Amino acid sequence: MSVSSALHLNLNFCSIRRRRRNREGSGWWCMSSTRPMKESCGFSYKKFIDFALEETKGHTHLSPSPLQENFNFLMGIDGQSELQMLSFEAPKVRLLRCLSIEGSDGMQVLDFAALPKPEFDLPIFCANFYSAASTNIVVLDLNPLHGVIDRDVYKEKYYRHLIPLGLKYAELLPWGGKITSESLRFFSPIVIWTKFSSSQYNYSVLFAAFKDYYKAWLELMDQATEEIDASQIVCNRQAQHRYLTWRAEKDPGHRLLRRLVGHALAEEVVRSFLFHGVHELGSKTFLDYFPEYKCEDGTVNEKRSMIGKSFENRPWDAEGNFLGNGFR
Repeated sequence: MSVSSALHLNLNFCSIRRRRRNREGSGWWCMSSTRPMKESCGFSYKKFIDFALEETKGHTHLSPSPLQENFNFLMGIDGQSELQMLSFEAPKVRLLRCLSIEGSDGMQVLDFAALPKPEFDLPIFCANFYSAASTNIVVLDLNPLHGVIDRDVYKEKYYRHLIPLGLKYAELLPWGGKITSESLRFFSPIVIWTKFSSSQYNYSVLFAAFKDYYKAWLELMDQATEEIDASQIVCNRQAQHRYLTWRAEKDPGHRLLRRLVGHALAEEVVRSFLFHGVHELGSKTFLDYFPEYKCEDGTVNEKRSMIGKSFENRPWDAEGNFLGNGFR
C-alpha cells in the first residue's frame, strides 16, 4: 500500500475540498486528500511510510481513521513547506498515524506511531526523524506502555528477546548524547537515540533499523491477546493517556510545528492528531500526572527536566539492565 493509494482508501476523503484559515491568520488547512507527497531529488521518508503501510497490510486489516477527514494536508506559513498526514485503525490498533514534513530548505521530518487499543498492553511504536542539510536527529523505539526501568515483568514480556536487535543498531547508530531522566521513563532498553551527518550510508542504516523495528512490533501485535480483566484495561488506558499527556506537553517537535504553521494550528495538530487520546482516554491533566512541573502561579514549567539529571551515554547494559537507578 503506497502513500498515494492510502490516500484513496475512502472516496469520501477525496471529495472534501475545504480550506479554513486559522485564528492567527497563519497557515492553511487543505482538506483535499488527493494531493500527492512531494518527491525531492534526494533522500525522502516516503519509502519508510510505503514500507510500513504495505507491511501492516500483511498482518492486519487497516481502515481509514475518522481523523483522516480533518487531518491530511497542511501548507506552511511560508507557502512552501508541506505537512502530509495519514491515519488508520485496526482490530488491535487504536491509531496508526504519520506526519511527514518537507520544508522549502530541504528539511524533512517523519513522525510515525502506532498506538494500541486499551484492551492490549502492547508497546507504542515510535519513529521520530528530523533531517536537514547536514544534521539528522533520530528516535526509534517500541515505547513501553508500562514501566521497564524499575519493573521487570513488562520488560521480560516484550523486550528480552529484542535485546540483540537493539545492540545491533546501537553499534551502527551510536547514542546521541544527553537525554533527560524524565524522557527516559518513556523509552525502552532497545531505544535508538542518535544524531548523524547526512550520507546515503547512514540513511540506508536508518531505513534498515526502521524496517526491523517495525516488523518486530508487528510480530508483537500478532501475538497479543485481548485483555479481559476490566481493571487491567483501565490500567492500560491510563498508562497510554499518561504517555500522550507527556508527549503533548513536552515533545521537542512542538517548536518546529509552531514555526511552520503558527501556534493555534500546531496545538491542534499536536493534541487532536499526533497525540490523539489526550482528551479521549482520560480527564487527568499534565500536572495531575507530573505535579513537580507546577509553577507557583499554577502553570506548567517549560523546563524539559525538573530532576536535572541527564544521561550522556546509553544507560542500559548489554543485558538490557538499566544503569542509572539513582534517578527518580
